[in-house]
Amino acid sequence: MRLRLRLEGVNSFAYDLISFIASAPSSYHAAASGAQLLEDAGFSQQDETQPWDASAGGHFLIRGGALMAWFVPNNATAEESGFRIIGAHNDSPGFKLKPHGDRSSAGFQQAGVEVYGGPIIPSWLDRELVLAGRVVLADGQTKLVSTPPVMRIPHLAIHLDRSVNDGLQLDRQRHLQPIFSAGQPEITIMDVVAQAAGVAAEDIVAHDLITADAQPGEIFGANEDFLAAGRLDNLSSVYPGLRALSRASDLASEGDDILVLACFDHEEIGSGSTTGAAGPILEDVLVRTATALGATADSIRRMYARSSCVSADAAHSIHPNYPERHDSENAPVMGMGPALKVNANQRYASNAVTEAMWLAACERAGVSTQVFAGNNSVPCGTTIGPLTATRLGIDTVDVGVPLLSMHSARELAHIRDLYQLEQVLHEYLVG
Repeated sequence: MRLRLRLEGVNSFAYDLISFIASAPSSYHAAASGAQLLEDAGFSQQDETQPWDASAGGHFLIRGGALMAWFVPNNATAEESGFRIIGAHNDSPGFKLKPHGDRSSAGFQQAGVEVYGGPIIPSWLDRELVLAGRVVLADGQTKLVSTPPVMRIPHLAIHLDRSVNDGLQLDRQRHLQPIFSAGQPEITIMDVVAQAAGVAAEDIVAHDLITADAQPGEIFGANEDFLAAGRLDNLSSVYPGLRALSRASDLASEGDDILVLACFDHEEIGSGSTTGAAGPILEDVLVRTATALGATADSIRRMYARSSCVSADAAHSIHPNYPERHDSENAPVMGMGPALKVNANQRYASNAVTEAMWLAACERAGVSTQVFAGNNSVPCGTTIGPLTATRLGIDTVDVGVPLLSMHSARELAHIRDLYQLEQVLHEYLVG
C-alpha cells in the first residue's frame, strides 16, 4: 500500500508539472504562474518601489520574467540567520519575434524571428507554434499574451532536396521564418497577437514574444514513466522548487534560516540582464531582506557566510545511442534519481563541501543520487551556479534532473526523477 501511494504521488506530481508547463509558454508566464502558486500558499507580493517586507512569513516579487520568493521564519535575525537558496531559471530556447515582425515571401505571410539561446533547430520544424510573452501598450500597461497555435516552420520536401537525410543545412535567416498565413497580406503578426491579448494592434508599442511548442506534455512508455514536454529545461527545476518552498514554509516557521527561491530569466543567453543571474536581482532580495532585519554591511556578509545555494538546472542523461559522448563512470541514467553536477573547470559550482551537503539532503529524503561529470573530449554547458557563487561568495552545488533531448522543442524526463528532486529540495530547505 505504501508503494502504491508513493507511485500515485509520483504520477500526481508529473501531471501537475504538465499543467504548470502548459501555463508557462514564456518566462513571463512562468513567473506569473509560479507567483500564483505561492500566493495560494499564503505568500504576499512585494512591490520593489515600497519599503521591504521581512516580516515572518512568505513573500515574492516578479521582475519581468524572473520570480524571487523568500520565507522569513519567526526566529530570523541578522546575527543568527543565513539564507538557504534554490536557484533555477524560467526561460528556454526558442525563436523571439523581432521588433518589426512581418515578412512575406512567395505569397506567404511570415513572422520575422531571431534565434534565442541554443535550440536544437531541426526539432522546431513541422511543429505548430504559439507566440507568448508580454506586450506593452500605449498607456504604459503591460499584458501577458499567448496566442493559439498560429505558426509553423515547414521542412522542405525530400523530393526537392534528396540530400536532406545526409546532412541538413539550415540558414538561420532564410530558413527559419515561420509562416502564419497565405494569400492574405493584410493580416499582420501583430493582428494575431493583439487578438489574443484582447487589444487593438495599434495600441501595442513594444513586445517580448517567443515561440513555444503548442503540443501539450505527455506521459508515456511501457510503465508510463517518461514525460515529454517543451521547456523541461528548466521548468523541471522551477516547479519542484516552488513545491519544495511551499511545503517547507509550513515547517520552517521556528527555524533560523531564510528560505529563498530564485527563478531567473535569460539563463539561456548568458544571464546578463536585470533579471538574470549575472545581474543584481538575487542580491537585491538578500540585501534588502537582511537590511530590513537590521543588518549592517558587515552582518550581511556574515549572513552570506552562513548561507548556501542549490543551483537546480537540467542534467544530461546518458544517451543509449551515443554512450561514447559521456564519461562511463559519471553518467546519470534517467529514472535513477536527480544528478549532482561536477566540473573541474567550474562550469558547475559544486565543491566537496556542497556535494556533501547535497548527499546529506538526499539521504534524509530517502532518494538516491547520481553524478554527472563530462567526457573530457565533449565540453559541457554551464548554469547559474558559478554566477551566483562568484557574485555573492555563497557556497553552491549544481544539481538537476537527467534529460534526453535537452534544448529540443520537446525534451524528455523520467517522472520519478522529477518527483525526487522536489523531495530533496524540500529536505535541503528544512533539514
